[in-house]
Amino acid sequence: MAMRRELPADRARGMNEMLAARVLAFPRIADARTVYLYASVRGEADTWGLLEHFLSAGIRAALPPRVQVIAVVKADAYGHGATHVARRLETAGADMFAVAILEEALALREAGVTRPILVLGGLCAGDEREAVRAGISPAVFAIDALDRLESAACAENLPALAHLKVDTGFHRLGIYDEEELYQMYSLPGLEVEGIFSHLALTSEEEDEKQYSLFTDMIEKLERRGCKFRYKHIADSISLVDYPQYRMNMVRPGALIYGLKGFSKGHLDVKTCMTFESRISQIHHVKKGEGVGYDYLWRAPEDTVIGTLPFGYSDGYPRNMRDKGYVTIRGVKCPIIGVICMDQCMVDLSGVPDAQEGDTAVIYGDGENNTMTIAEAADLAGTNKNEIVARIMARPPRIYQE
Repeated sequence: MAMRRELPADRARGMNEMLAARVLAFPRIADARTVYLYASVRGEADTWGLLEHFLSAGIRAALPPRVQVIAVVKADAYGHGATHVARRLETAGADMFAVAILEEALALREAGVTRPILVLGGLCAGDEREAVRAGISPAVFAIDALDRLESAACAENLPALAHLKVDTGFHRLGIYDEEELYQMYSLPGLEVEGIFSHLALTSEEEDEKQYSLFTDMIEKLERRGCKFRYKHIADSISLVDYPQYRMNMVRPGALIYGLKGFSKGHLDVKTCMTFESRISQIHHVKKGEGVGYDYLWRAPEDTVIGTLPFGYSDGYPRNMRDKGYVTIRGVKCPIIGVICMDQCMVDLSGVPDAQEGDTAVIYGDGENNTMTIAEAADLAGTNKNEIVARIMARPPRIYQE
C-alpha cells in the first residue's frame, strides 16, 4: 500500500521550488484544491485548539480519570493527515494511537510519534520483526500469529505486545473460544496487554448482547489467571451513547474530527475540516449547449459556468452530479454535468460577479451556505467517515495555527 511519508530535507526543498514555479506559472489556480484544518473552537482561535478541545475539554472531560483514550488515526486520520494530527494529539494527551495496518503505524513512528500504537487489523505474516522493532502492538486473533510474534521477539531480543481480538458478533476479525484465547494469552515471551471487541451498533438490544458476551469472556479468562491492562469495546458512537461500556479504555475516531454519529448521548462537536478549491476558468454557454462528457447537462438558457480544478480523483463522489454544489461568495452553485477526474463545472447564475480565482467551498461547517460533511454523505448515499477518508493525498493539508 502506497503511503505518504515525510520527504528528506533536500528533496523537500526541491519539491517546494518546483511547486513554487508552478504557482508562478499558473497564478489563477494556485491552491486549486486545499483541505484546511481549522483551530478555532466556537470562534476562539488557539493553536490546534479544536483537536485538543476534543481530548482535553471534550472527550477527556466526559470520561472518568481511569479511562484512557486511544485516538484512532487510521486512513490518514480520516483524511485529515495522520502524522500532523497524531503529533498534536500526542501533546494533547492521547494515551495510545490506533491504525489499521502496519504501514500506517510505521509512518507515525518515522514522524516521531512515541506513544503506544495498536494495529487494529493485525499483521501480515512476515511483518512481525518490523513491528517488534518499532514497539507496535498488533491485534491478534489466531494462535499462529502469536507464534510468529513470539519468534520475532526472540530474534530481536525485544519485548512484544499484543491485544486479543474477541469476536462478539460482528464477525469481521476475532475469535470467541475461551480455550484458544487462553492459550494465546499463555504463550511465553509475549505480553498480551489488552483485550477488545467491536460493536455492530445494530440496536441497543444487540449492542448489550455483544457487550455481555465480551465481559463474560473476560471474566472467564481472568478466573484462569489472565490479566489485561486494557479492556475496550467503545468507539466514537458507543462511548457517548453507552457510558457503561467505556471500561478502562475507549477508541474515539470520527468523534475527534467533529463527525457526529451518536444519537442517545451528547457531546459538543464541530467539524475541523474545510475543503476548498478555486475557479480556474469561466465560460459563457449559450442556451441548448452541452457541458462535459456526453452533454448530460445542457444549458436551459444562456448561462455562465465555472470550472473548478477538483474531481473524483481528489476523493469527491462522482455520483454528486446534478445534486452536489459548492459555495462561492456565500451562494450555493450547483455542480453540473459529469464530474471529471480532475475537474468539475458549476452553474454561476447565482453569482454574476464571480471571478476566476474566487474561492469555492466544497465542504464546510454549514455556515454561510456551505455543505457539511453530513449533507455530502446523505447526497452521496454513504456515511460521513467515507466522505472524509476518501479525500486523497493530492489536495494539500493546511493546518491553521
